[in-house]
Amino acid sequence: MEGAKREARKQAKKAGGEIVATGVKKTRKVVKSAWQKYIGKKSNQIRVKSGKRKGMLDLAKMSRAYKRAQKAKGRK
Repeated sequence: MEGAKREARKQAKKAGGEIVATGVKKTRKVVKSAWQKYIGKKSNQIRVKSGKRKGMLDLAKMSRAYKRAQKAKGRK
């Protein structure tokens, strides 16, 4: 099977066309959740200021801020 695919691609390349992708499934774009969008924004990121985790995201504080914002919006 692999040999047949390789041969088909070789022929398509010689003909000057695009490479034929046989048997390749198209992947759909994964939709991010509201929380993933929230933590992705630089303005929402709260970082640890001192200690061994200095500079890392403080997810506990971010979670509380997110929940507060959602409550203010009128969601859960």
